Amino acid sequence: MGTLRRRRNLSDLPYRTTLAWSLLGVAAILGLGMAQAAQAKIRAIGVENQYANVIAQIGGQYVQVSAIVSNPNTDPHVFEASPSVAMEVAKAQLIVRNGLGYDTWVKKILTADFKAQRQVIVVQDLFGLPENTPNPHLWYKPGTMPKVAAAIAAALGKLDAAHRRYFNTNLKKFDASLKPWYAAIAAFKAKFGGTPVAVTEPVGDYMLEATGCQIKTPWTLQAAIMNGTDPAPQDVSIQKRLLRLHLVKVFVYNQQVTDPLTASFLHLAEKSHIPVVGVYETMPSGYSYQRWMMAEVKALRLAVTHGISTTVLK
Repeated sequence: MGTLRRRRNLSDLPYRTTLAWSLLGVAAILGLGMAQAAQAKIRAIGVENQYANVIAQIGGQYVQVSAIVSNPNTDPHVFEASPSVAMEVAKAQLIVRNGLGYDTWVKKILTADFKAQRQVIVVQDLFGLPENTPNPHLWYKPGTMPKVAAAIAAALGKLDAAHRRYFNTNLKKFDASLKPWYAAIAAFKAKFGGTPVAVTEPVGDYMLEATGCQIKTPWTLQAAIMNGTDPAPQDVSIQKRLLRLHLVKVFVYNQQVTDPLTASFLHLAEKSHIPVVGVYETMPSGYSYQRWMMAEVKALRLAVTHGISTTVLK
């Protein structure tokens, strides 16, 4: 038995044709609207990926965010911008950078491609810090990101006034999300304040100071390692003595940058059964800023209370 077919009614054709064109027109309008909505997203860059993460948290669905320095296996101090990076920076409407000589290459790009409407946030400037501020790793300071987040919300509001309330709501959520980190810092300081520690570089120094730790490594040694210069022999001797004689309870080192000298310190700490904690200059993959900071305080507490080393955050 053959398939029953409905006879085509020629009178339906004009209606169907009109309907089809109407649907196509609606689809085209919707498609155009979606394309325009996608294009309407604010193009933003956090030069260091921890700042990019905060931009994403404040801007949400209305921003398209990228980070330039995001590889935790490289030294951000020696980053060099490629032509493609320069082009990406030039197209951005909002840029957040650290300052303090940490990302000077960005300033050069922006100077060469000035745009009056572009919003540029320099964290150094938010705090009125001079260029010779010795420790540029500002994101480890508990008071830094709330001020950065507020500046981001204000900048986004200027670029997209229609969603200013949305940005401010996200800002409040962000500020609230930092409270567990602050509580962890306060709890550590109350119980373990005064803990002596040794470090390779000043990467995590702001956080260590906030937790009440006493950094015993000479500043001149920290600065020399950070800047890639030869440290004074007497400073190296002091560091080795701190580790060998158990004058410190934790050894904190820059997980991203090791050389023969810092590797020798790491080996001596392990040999002396002093727990080590790795800190990062760029946010590790899979973390938000808040989770990253919490993980570092947790690692420090595990080192002090149980002698557990955390060389890599997982």
